[in-house]
Amino acid sequence: MDKNRLEAFSDGVLAIIITIMVLELKVPHGSDLAALEPLLPVFLSYVLSFVYVGIYWNNHHHLLKAARRVDGTILWANLHLLFWLSLMPFVTGWMGENHFTRLPSAVYGGVLLAAAVAYNVLQRLIVTRGGADARVVASLRRDYKGKVSPVFYAAGVAASFWQPWVAGCVYVGVALVWLIPDRRIERAVSEGEGHARG
Repeated sequence: MDKNRLEAFSDGVLAIIITIMVLELKVPHGSDLAALEPLLPVFLSYVLSFVYVGIYWNNHHHLLKAARRVDGTILWANLHLLFWLSLMPFVTGWMGENHFTRLPSAVYGGVLLAAAVAYNVLQRLIVTRGGADARVVASLRRDYKGKVSPVFYAAGVAASFWQPWVAGCVYVGVALVWLIPDRRIERAVSEGEGHARG
């Protein structure tokens, strides 16, 4: 299968996820700032989730550039990642509507954890089955952010049952770390293409 088709499908799913999340933002019934106050938790959870979906979209794009081919296993691993990301509108709305209480915050972190694990699985499959360049493989071995993020998500889930605001800080902190896109793959792919032309 052409990897461009896989990327186009994934882009479409991620665009739908963002659209569903923004539809959860209800228009206030007043025209003053006080009318916006009850919507603040929902808006904050939306912003956090939008950033996360954007991070996945960006890194997914770079990851697929590294693959020379995709097979059925990679397709299923990609669907596995998209499944967890498709739950973002639900957990975002639930956490925001309930003002970041314990269980919704824990479930939100659980979805972040599952998506991180699914992304790591997809990344490994692209390295082993997708014919990635040796430079790309070497760059992915130094993926410290990808290795520690699931640990922080798990800590956030645990913290949700103790102090949900601590869990929120963990989720925001991991997002901030990932805001700078992972350019290692892009550099490795560009170097490989330059080497092939030279």
